[in-house]
Amino acid sequence: MEIDGEQILQRKHSHYRNLDEVFMVRNEVYKGQQYSQIYFARLHMLRTLLYSLVPHWKPHIPVCTILGLEENKECIVVGTLYKHMKLKPCILDEYAKERSVTPLVKPHNFVHPDDHLILEDESGRVKLEGISLFPSVYVTGVVVAFLGKESGAGSFLVHDILEAGLPPQIEKPLKLGDDKYVVFMSGLSVGNSTSNPLQFQLLVDHITGHLGDENEQRIAAEIVHVVIAGNSVEFARGLFNGQNLGSKDQSKLSEPFRELDILLTQIAAGVPLDIMPGPNDPANFYLPQQPLNRCLFPGSSVYNTFRSCTNPHSFELDSIRFVGTSGQNIDDLDKYSEAKDKLDFLERTLRWRHLAPSAPNTLGCYPFTDRDPFVIESCPHVYFVGNQDMFGSRLVKGPEGQLTQLITIPKFCETGVAVVLNLRNLECHALSFGTQFSL
Repeated sequence: MEIDGEQILQRKHSHYRNLDEVFMVRNEVYKGQQYSQIYFARLHMLRTLLYSLVPHWKPHIPVCTILGLEENKECIVVGTLYKHMKLKPCILDEYAKERSVTPLVKPHNFVHPDDHLILEDESGRVKLEGISLFPSVYVTGVVVAFLGKESGAGSFLVHDILEAGLPPQIEKPLKLGDDKYVVFMSGLSVGNSTSNPLQFQLLVDHITGHLGDENEQRIAAEIVHVVIAGNSVEFARGLFNGQNLGSKDQSKLSEPFRELDILLTQIAAGVPLDIMPGPNDPANFYLPQQPLNRCLFPGSSVYNTFRSCTNPHSFELDSIRFVGTSGQNIDDLDKYSEAKDKLDFLERTLRWRHLAPSAPNTLGCYPFTDRDPFVIESCPHVYFVGNQDMFGSRLVKGPEGQLTQLITIPKFCETGVAVVLNLRNLECHALSFGTQFSL
């Protein structure tokens, strides 16, 4: 478009479809139910899947239950893992810490060389052993198939392991034409004393096309979507002391949201925006976290481009499927298992076909009775996780041609880094904003 001889750039658009319905807690009634039902639902879904894979894996080996194991007879068993951990925190330890003069040191990671795995199904449980088994890789709640035989000591000696693997993937469009970009950010922590409002404003100006030269504005016009993956605000800890808040303290609670809403309004005025809750946001603690109330965003919620979404969050852009979390699932795996980097955790959850395998054991989740919403039934093209220490990406390929771009999104408050993904080829890069000036 050209007005008075000046070229006006038109922002590109994409077709959006929200897939959060599976994570919505509607018509659910809590009647004191325990978590056994969600484990049963998970085992039923993933065991049926693993049974269908066994004929292609070990076609001549029989499948049996744990109760049906026979000594020295090779077979395949499928069940839910329980990881016995020597260092796993216990409520009694918390009580001992309160009673003790010297506080106990709380480690970052609870993995110990003496940890061992136990497999259980409806019929019973058995301890797993074997040189091909690495307990530090797994967490409680993963459903896996094992090939082996019962030893004389009453344990199951593992010879080989079958995981669910990457699920089927919807076909990616052959040609998406021009470049279209999605911007991811997380850990804005508006209200934190260390946050830099100028950094966030620079990012907003870049997205809205008010920053840079003509080339930068052309790139900004190709941004079709923005995702904020949790921890958007932060409140002063001293405000939550169990006492009634005075009028001044009440206004302090609203200030971070007022500041955030002003900035989000600038984005939503021109670009579709999804905001997810995180562990520090005023939302329910357990997963799946429900959308932040729209009344918290009086300015930006006026626009139909503004969407308050669940955590985990799933959606499609031009038939490219996205799924992501605000980081709780990966941070919990980092406590109870080991990996070279956070991208390994993302890849494991994808191959286990479960977004949050450690829930509800060490990660809070709603006690669903008839389903497990965290089972990954369709392989995403993009799998992102927010509130991590640094940016990282990895392209994972499946045996049936699946392609998934894994992305860790750093905390913007600490790093000044957002992530940009190109829908055309799924390539991504970091977008860094610095505010230090040198003379």
